[in-house]
Amino acid sequence: MPTIDLRSDTVTKPTPAMREAMAQAEVGDDVYGEDPTVNRLEAMAAALLGKESALFVPTGVMGNQLAIRLHTRPGDEVIVEHSSHLIRYEGGSASSLSGVQLCCVPGDRGRLAPESVEAAIRPRDLHNPPTTLVCLEQTHNVGGGSIYPLETIHRITEVVRAHGLALHLDGARLFNAVVKTGVSAADFARPFDTVSFCLSKGLGAPVGSMVVSDAARVQKLRRLRKVFGGGMRQVGILAAAGVYALEHHIPRLAEDHGNAHYLATLLQDIPGVVVDVKAVETNMVMFQVPRSSQSTEALLAGCREAGVLLNAVGDRAFRVVTHLDVTREDMVAASLIFRRVFSALS
Repeated sequence: MPTIDLRSDTVTKPTPAMREAMAQAEVGDDVYGEDPTVNRLEAMAAALLGKESALFVPTGVMGNQLAIRLHTRPGDEVIVEHSSHLIRYEGGSASSLSGVQLCCVPGDRGRLAPESVEAAIRPRDLHNPPTTLVCLEQTHNVGGGSIYPLETIHRITEVVRAHGLALHLDGARLFNAVVKTGVSAADFARPFDTVSFCLSKGLGAPVGSMVVSDAARVQKLRRLRKVFGGGMRQVGILAAAGVYALEHHIPRLAEDHGNAHYLATLLQDIPGVVVDVKAVETNMVMFQVPRSSQSTEALLAGCREAGVLLNAVGDRAFRVVTHLDVTREDMVAASLIFRRVFSALS
């Protein structure tokens, strides 16, 4: 039986149709602005998010870090939620590449309250680093795929604008929020000065992210991409996967959400497993198993040997992520493996 990989939605492989689109892609030198497929992808991304312009970048981390560099100067401070991707999974790049420090503010499943943002803004005093940027994450990874409500974003925007700050959205899984809520990508993006989103997660492309903004900022971002070593040449082969993803893979994210919710209900029926089904908003499920003589690593190994891959997010706490390469039948099979492994090792 094939292994069921629930570690992340980054493990997806291009579909046959996506591979065909990549093979047929028209290409040119993107650094010269001559790759027609990249140009098409950038125009599509800008239109979807209601912005003037967009930039294709190799990774989500680069997209976020370009935005931080754009909006700040060395010595500035950036407000982020304390479990955000920017602080936990980007290798300290904000300090390394832009010379800024991150002010980590606790949130509710990754979502900041407007009052918390305002309280974290430094007074204008020579002893303090200037607060110049606030970054939000949609959906929130460590929050279990939690969604920032549009109303909360608008209230945070009011705080940000009142203090003259910039606002960036790490929208790695933005389209999961779009599909779940029915709020358009443009409506989610409108309050932000810059927005990044990944093509390589639930949308199923093998690589790539987009950064969108107004035309003047994207021109600056394009230069910064070169500074960061991200100038690419005949990259339309990769951009074609992004075009295909935006044309075909957005609505199907609802299938991932349904599979995640279904798996959560199956996990709920396993003795000892603790899971909050109501907290499953998109394509992630967080759950815990009782403390036992078996370590987290032993539990992961037991699942792997039985045919399921997943990630730990704490002591006997786990995350599973659904995506286009797993099915409803896989959810049933995975739940049976979880039942067997957790019963045997507890």
